[in-house]
Amino acid sequence: MQTTVRFKLWTMMFFNFFIWGIWFVTMGTYLMKGNIGASGEQTGLAYGTQCLGAIIAPFIIGLIADKFFAAQKILGWLHIIGAVVMYFISSQQHFGSFYSLLLIYMILYMPTLALVNAISLKQIASPEKEFSGIRMWGTIGWIVAGLIIGWMAWERNPMNLNITFKVASIISALFGLFCFFLPNTPPPKAGQNVSIAEVLGLDALKILKNKNYLIFFIASILICIPLAFYYGQTNLFLNELGMEKAAAKMTMGQIAETIFLFLMPWFFARFGTKQMLLIGMLAWIIRYALFAYGDTGSNIWMLFSGIILHGICYDFFFVTGQIYTDNIAGPRVRASAQGLITFATYGIGMYIGFYFAGLYVDNYKTATGHNWEQIWIFPCLFATGVALLFFSLFKNLRKPLTAV
Repeated sequence: MQTTVRFKLWTMMFFNFFIWGIWFVTMGTYLMKGNIGASGEQTGLAYGTQCLGAIIAPFIIGLIADKFFAAQKILGWLHIIGAVVMYFISSQQHFGSFYSLLLIYMILYMPTLALVNAISLKQIASPEKEFSGIRMWGTIGWIVAGLIIGWMAWERNPMNLNITFKVASIISALFGLFCFFLPNTPPPKAGQNVSIAEVLGLDALKILKNKNYLIFFIASILICIPLAFYYGQTNLFLNELGMEKAAAKMTMGQIAETIFLFLMPWFFARFGTKQMLLIGMLAWIIRYALFAYGDTGSNIWMLFSGIILHGICYDFFFVTGQIYTDNIAGPRVRASAQGLITFATYGIGMYIGFYFAGLYVDNYKTATGHNWEQIWIFPCLFATGVALLFFSLFKNLRKPLTAV
């Protein structure tokens, strides 16, 4: 690969995730403590727009990007139109209009996650060796976004957090123009008839006939319910506890995620599928227990440990799950199977989780904030139940998992 092409791909990944990370992490704090004054339920609905976007994304990718237009051009237009929508989001004072515009934005944004992967994979000869090095720049973009929020101290006054949406709007517009100069990625199915079943990945449903995979599939949906508590409530939780530059410190989770991503091949060679997935679930349980009893005083190490555990939570469960799905599905329905598990987790599971987390947080609201010990105990116990269910029903695979 030419150096200029590699640099363009790095830049593409960096800004595609920077645009998401600059506003997503602190949105809960902004909605509940800022100008809008949203309830926990409303905040959960706002975060749920990510899931609705993920559900609709296959239509955009399958019916438009795969058949009619080059991926880099669609990516550019999605970001340019998204920039306009994001600018109007930054000035909303009422939840109804904020939510409506955010839903439109996430329908535009979520397909970009597949598009940047498609553009990258088109340019590399060995995805197994090269793709992680390109995708890593997306995580770096998310980390830099959090560090900027901390450096600018925008969280000190939640009223000022609307600036994160304005920054996203400006960067999105500039990045959208940049996308037209990315390597050409023509539609792979131009001129072909693509059925709705193929677009939705319904041809991959047959892998659910595998009893072990069905158990994993159900566990994946269920474990995303406590995961949504982390994504939707952690920044508000840390700010209410008085942690300085909470968004910046939350980037320790992404740093840990990057480190464990490089260590995954070592773990793949030593553990089976069941052990890998259970380690990820155990990390979820420990993280929420640490959050329940941590504070910004002598127990601040619990908060930092809980944040860092995000690397194990995500990599050991989701990365392992993606590889397990690939091994079970085989080459013919590989793409559809990955779309199916993404639909189940980021679509169904996390939508339920975001909405329920919002309702649950409202029940523990106090005069000064929230009773976070009681709030975090629930996802801790829920994750424990999912882990026990998985442990008892999933048959151990003796053969170590191999990365593909």
